Parts: sequence; C-alpha cells; structure tokens
Amino acid sequence: MAERAISQSSGRSLATQASSAASTPRFVEPQAIYNRMNELYDAISRRAFELFEGDGRILGRDLDHWFKAETELLHPAHVQIKESGDTIIVDAEVPGFNANELQLSLEPRRLTISGKKQSSSEEKKGNVVYSERCSNELLRSVELPVEVNVSRATATLQNGILELTALKLAAKAPSIQAKSAGAA
Repeated sequence: MAERAISQSSGRSLATQASSAASTPRFVEPQAIYNRMNELYDAISRRAFELFEGDGRILGRDLDHWFKAETELLHPAHVQIKESGDTIIVDAEVPGFNANELQLSLEPRRLTISGKKQSSSEEKKGNVVYSERCSNELLRSVELPVEVNVSRATATLQNGILELTALKLAAKAPSIQAKSAGAA
C-alpha cells in the first residue's frame, strides 16, 4: 500500500497516544482507499442479500436491506467543514479509533476517511438484558467546498476528533487578451 507522510507523529509510546494527547493518522494514496471501498461494497452487498433471504426473498425492500447492511457494517462519522481565511478545516468524529487504525486520502476537492479497529471479543457470563455494539469499520468521503493544496495538509487525532487542516489553492485569475478590431 503506497503511503506518503504529510505530517509525522512524534516518537510517543502507544500508551501516551491513547490518552488525550494528539496523534497523527496516516495519509495514503486514493487507490488504497478505493480498494478498501470495493471490499466494503462487496461485504455490504453480501449482508444485504442475507437480509433479503431472511425476509423471505420478498422483492421491493432492496434499499431497506442495503441501508441496514451499511448500518451494521460501518461506523458513522459526523463531519464539520470550516473555512478560515486561506485554510479549510475538517473535523470528523471518530470515537474509538486511534491514529494507527485510520487512513486518510486527500484529493484537491475530496477527503476520504477509512478506518478499521482491531478489536478483541470478551465473553461475559450471565444474562445480558440489553447490549449495543458499534461497527469496527469506518468509511466517509466528503466533497470539499474549494480545492486544497494536498501536499501541505496536516491531520491530528485528539479525543476522538480527527482534524484535517489544508491550505486553499489560490484561485487562478482568467487571462484576458485584448484584440484590436479592423486592422488588416
């Protein structure tokens, strides 16, 4: 998987990174995220078909099955985009993920966040009255309002909030050429 370091994390231990200190997720090429998207699409398709079969193969609920499969397999990531002078700041809620589990792909007009938690299951004895689980995978793609400088972007993760800061690309002024009329 091709990676390019845009912002380096310091040499802190994993215990320090797990605390409230900021850590740096890694940037990857768009192709790496695209491959992950294809894997997730296949997984969602399989789960949606399982739901279809479990519903008695009744036609007309395709979208319901698809959305339910997405909900089961992907963790939601709420995003806020802010403009500040010559920068764009994207904040994404990614609770439970650490910097090593996240991958970012930044293109001039798009940010894609992908993550996969390495979780271990714990078996508890006794009667469970109520239990909720959250997916251990994340995929979110966001269109940016302006083009950004991909090579000068930085990202930090602190307290479950991923913050990406990128400089806006300078708008190119259209060139106007004057032509004289009638002279031959």
